[in-house]
Amino acid sequence: MWGIIIALISGALMSIQGVFNTELTKQSSLWVTTGFAQLTAFIVCLFAWLATGRQSVSAILNVQPKYMLLAGAVGAFITLTVIKGMDSLGPAKAVMIIVVAQIITAYIIEVFGLFGVEKTGFELKSVVGAALAIAGIVIFKW
Repeated sequence: MWGIIIALISGALMSIQGVFNTELTKQSSLWVTTGFAQLTAFIVCLFAWLATGRQSVSAILNVQPKYMLLAGAVGAFITLTVIKGMDSLGPAKAVMIIVVAQIITAYIIEVFGLFGVEKTGFELKSVVGAALAIAGIVIFKW
């Protein structure tokens, strides 16, 4: 139950952040907003780290495989693409498409066991669920 609550909060925060960043971009620029979002996230993380025990920062250098260190760079492009998507489609349509893309990508990662995730079996019901989500977007759009 706690995981569901956290996931719901996460989804709501992503939508709010997307709207905020889109509006910031209208008053500044795409890369300034993206950089500012990452900088303020860093500052929040720094304060949280200082307040919660100060685990070793150098441990990050021992992460394997090394491509996992690209998570922050991916985050910058997430911010950028959410801004552009919301600006082009509006928040509701953009978020629906983003969520479906997340579902499909996450399912592919699980089915093929990519990036060290435990491999799961292919299930037709999951594909049907994704197709229903896509149909929902089509119905919402028209």
